[in-house]
Amino acid sequence: MKQNYAVIGLGLFGSSIVNTLLEHDQEVLVIDKSEARVNEFRDRATEAIVADTQNELALNQLGIGNFDNVFVAIGTDLEASIMTTMICEELGVKNLICKAENARHAKVLEKLGADEVIQPERDMGQRIALHVMEPKILNDLKLKGELSVIEFELTNPKLFNKTLKELNLTNRYKISVIALSHADENGAIIPNQSTITKPGDIVTIIGTEKDVEAFEAVATA
Repeated sequence: MKQNYAVIGLGLFGSSIVNTLLEHDQEVLVIDKSEARVNEFRDRATEAIVADTQNELALNQLGIGNFDNVFVAIGTDLEASIMTTMICEELGVKNLICKAENARHAKVLEKLGADEVIQPERDMGQRIALHVMEPKILNDLKLKGELSVIEFELTNPKLFNKTLKELNLTNRYKISVIALSHADENGAIIPNQSTITKPGDIVTIIGTEKDVEAFEAVATA
C-alpha cells in the first residue's frame, strides 16, 4: 500500500532513503537547508523544499504532521536533529524515524518520542562483523524485543525435498519461515505448509534471537 513520506536531511543517509523510496514509486517530500542538496531531487521527488526544520512554523506549513512516515536524517548537527524531532513529535507525526550519531544522542531522541532510532555506522559495523563471522547469513535484522529475522541458504541435505509441514519447524525449532526463494526461480515467495524445500533455497526466518541462531546452525550444517 502506498504511503507518503518526508525525509528531512539530504546527506548520504537521507539521500539513500529518498532514492530507495522513489525507486518503489512512493510519494516523498524532501527537506534540507541546503539548496544544492534539495535541487538534486527537485525533478524526482513529489516536493522538494529548502527550509530550516528547527522552525516550527515552517514544518507546520508543510503539513508535516499529516505524513505517514517522517525520517529525521540530519547528520552531525545534533541541535537541529533534536529540535526537529521534538517539533515533529509535537505536530503529531505518526511514525517518526530518526538518525542518531551515538548512544547518548539516541537516548535523547527516544525520550523525545521517536518511534525508531537508527545508528547507521553502528548498525552497519555490526552487520559486517556478523557477516565475516557467519558468511552463510545473507541478512540479519533485529526487531524490537527479542525477535530476530535472518536470511540464509539452506545447505543441510536433511532439510531438502520436504514440505514445511513435514519439517514442522515451528514446533521443532520455534521459528517460522516467512519467505523462501528457489535457486531455479526468480523472486521470493511467501511459503505455505505444502511448500517443498530444494537445494540452494534461500530462506528468511523469524523467531527469538536464540531460536533463530539455533536453527541457522542446523540448517547450514
